[in-house]
Amino acid sequence: MSPSNGNGTPKTAEELAKKQRDISIAEFFEKNRHLLGFDNPRKALLTAVKEAVDNALDAGEEARILPEISVELIQLGETRFRMITEDNGPGIVKEQIPKIFAKLLYGSKFHKLAQSRGQQGIGISAAVLYGQLTTGKPAFILSKTGPDKKAYQFKLKINTQNNNPDVEDEGSMEWEGKEHGTRIEIDLEGSYVKGRQSVDEYIKETAIVNPHATIIYTNPEASQVIYPRATDKLPPEPKEIQPHPYGVELGRLIKMLESTECRTLQQFLTTEFCRVGVGTAKEICENAALLPNTKPRNFTREMAEQLHSGIQKTRVMAPPIDCLSPIGEELLERSSKKEINAEFYTAVSRPVFVYRGNPFQVEVGVAYGGTQPKDEQVILLRFANRVPLLYQQGACAFTKSVLTTNWKSYGLQQSNGALPVGPMTLLLHIASVWVPFTSESKEALAHYPEIIKEIKLALQETGRKLQAYVHKKVRVQSQLERADLFDNYIPEVADALGKLTGENKEVLIKKLKEMIKKEDIQQQIFQMETPKGEVEEETKMSERSEEED
Repeated sequence: MSPSNGNGTPKTAEELAKKQRDISIAEFFEKNRHLLGFDNPRKALLTAVKEAVDNALDAGEEARILPEISVELIQLGETRFRMITEDNGPGIVKEQIPKIFAKLLYGSKFHKLAQSRGQQGIGISAAVLYGQLTTGKPAFILSKTGPDKKAYQFKLKINTQNNNPDVEDEGSMEWEGKEHGTRIEIDLEGSYVKGRQSVDEYIKETAIVNPHATIIYTNPEASQVIYPRATDKLPPEPKEIQPHPYGVELGRLIKMLESTECRTLQQFLTTEFCRVGVGTAKEICENAALLPNTKPRNFTREMAEQLHSGIQKTRVMAPPIDCLSPIGEELLERSSKKEINAEFYTAVSRPVFVYRGNPFQVEVGVAYGGTQPKDEQVILLRFANRVPLLYQQGACAFTKSVLTTNWKSYGLQQSNGALPVGPMTLLLHIASVWVPFTSESKEALAHYPEIIKEIKLALQETGRKLQAYVHKKVRVQSQLERADLFDNYIPEVADALGKLTGENKEVLIKKLKEMIKKEDIQQQIFQMETPKGEVEEETKMSERSEEED
């Protein structure tokens, strides 16, 4: 049946064509803001903070500056907040400020194969869009690029009709006491609630997984928390790599052949891909039944398909791993000790593995015991490229990996299909040039079997270390119980021995107590249940007390 124009007469194709028009990306996300993490007021506040902090961390690391970030939330009304973030990064040149903060899909990382937090150029501009949508107010940006320069200031909105910045006001000013950095202020509707999925939790987890950063956080109640850095050493700078031939699909290969400036197929293979030398390029050409001097611009779709097939038949080295910047076992342990009160800490960094031509590295940390509740499910902290994932835990490959690991063999209780129960926090981190998120809001990892397998291997490795600690603690506790039992019968034993040998009962009691070494066992338990730093402090206090005596 043909569509009607309202009076019963069918509409013509020409009439329908008049209603067709381009849709701006900004206009699309204005109507579909849930895709970017702005589903509800509570989540929107968290997402805005997250995007601003991620940008600040990336800017500092790229400029090789130890990040120092200030985050402040000011409550302006019942559901209205002002988010203020300030960093000590390199600043932004004047011409780029409007586009970076008020143009969606504008950035420098989308085509860059190197580990980074942001990628699409959507995050912070989406926060600006949400702010103007819910409050009607522009975002305020202040940025300074050097100690002898003035700071540039802008008031910006996004024109959703054409996805371009609308500059409402601009100028320059002195920014006293600031050598370089950027400050952003956004008024937005939100809801501040404490708990697992709060801004407070996001800031704490960000401090754990970014031990090189100092974060100063002031919540809407005007309560300030300072998370000092755990190391003065910046993480290794990820280096950009060319795409690996195994990770390139046919359509993209055709596009690369059309746009390349290389004159021959062999030059194209050695220039546009990583890990392809002259010998490997010739082998690919041979397996594809193509000549090495074939001109890329003369390629047909059939020839491109031959080339794609030839690549899959050729053994190509795995991509280099210097494009990643993992946390490392030592720093993961150190930052866990700084923020989690436990008695046993361990961390594992798995070797780099390759999936779809992209390098991945999985890291797992465990904090066990201490003041953590014994009869509740373990706390699961998920991270991707040093960014906390606070939502969609049930849909995440991290969670599936934990659920399908047998934790009973490592000393924890576990029901079928549930997280293990015990006094433990699990930290899971994945680093990659391409993280397979389930959506644009980047809240959960997709369930790729190869990635789940690697996560489980890391969990099992940390589980074995935990098992050794738990079994040792059980053995020591058993020793103490036997010592207590023997200690109860020492007077009777000493009395019987005294009658048999004629020895003084008190002397026998003293010797029997020395023999069971109960104090040594108690000290061993104390050291196992107390974090290393507290043990050292307790030892120092004991030494000082002995000196005073």
